[in-house]
Amino acid sequence: MANVTGGTQPKAQVVPTAQTAAVGKTTIEDAVVAKIAGIAAREVPGVYALGGGAARMMGAIRDALNTTDLAQGVSVEVGETQVAVDVTIVAEYPVSLQKVADEVRTAIHRAMVELVGMDVAEINVSVNDVHLPSDDDSEAEEARVQ
Repeated sequence: MANVTGGTQPKAQVVPTAQTAAVGKTTIEDAVVAKIAGIAAREVPGVYALGGGAARMMGAIRDALNTTDLAQGVSVEVGETQVAVDVTIVAEYPVSLQKVADEVRTAIHRAMVELVGMDVAEINVSVNDVHLPSDDDSEAEEARVQ
């Protein structure tokens, strides 16, 4: 029998490694990827809204019902390791359309890499409309004669 001084010996700690971590497959639905892309695009200064005219009209109805579709105006193709994103935006006037499109592309790319963990094949940005501040004025909708 060995003579051990100082009591019991400390136990070895098990640190999870790539070899001891749980294995399995992660599946991220296309709708989740589209929603993340939509959130990233909306956060870019100069983006007024996402989607074309009909999508924005449906979006206004959803907003009134408090069920906003964050993936509105976004379509994605998700592969095993790559994602492609198409987004349609309405830009604020007077912003540089190329600058806003580049910033949208950068924001979506960052979100796809950091949050989704996939490589980006391409991000296509379509500027569908320009929002004028006067579009929000209620005075413009009043009748000219009474």
